[in-house]
Amino acid sequence: MTQQKPKLRSVDRSKEHGSTAGPAGSTGPAPVEHMKLTADRILVRVPAESERESKGCLLIPATAAHPVRRCVWSDVVLVGPDTRNVKPKDGVLLIPQTGLEVEWEGDTYLLLRERDIQAIASDRTDSQAGQYL
Repeated sequence: MTQQKPKLRSVDRSKEHGSTAGPAGSTGPAPVEHMKLTADRILVRVPAESERESKGCLLIPATAAHPVRRCVWSDVVLVGPDTRNVKPKDGVLLIPQTGLEVEWEGDTYLLLRERDIQAIASDRTDSQAGQYL
């Protein structure tokens, strides 16, 4: 009885690391809706870092402002399966420095955990709203 050798196929590893391509076999990056987040992760759009106006009506460019941990509003794009209160398309109040930047299809997003969200703006009325530890 002769033992057969397994058939090997060549693998192109040049696209594995550092690529922004989507799922295997696709011709380009998949839409962000095809991404699946784990646990209580939340993907939000990066808030615009534009000029701010002071109380005295002075324009403060984003480059001149000192790095204050300032809360900003952003829109939720995706949520993981274990999120309890946040749903896609909700508005959330967050501290941008707590998230990790993710680039997908040339757009930049922030990856957060649900506990990093300070407040939620939504049209939904949930009877069990509230954070967990």
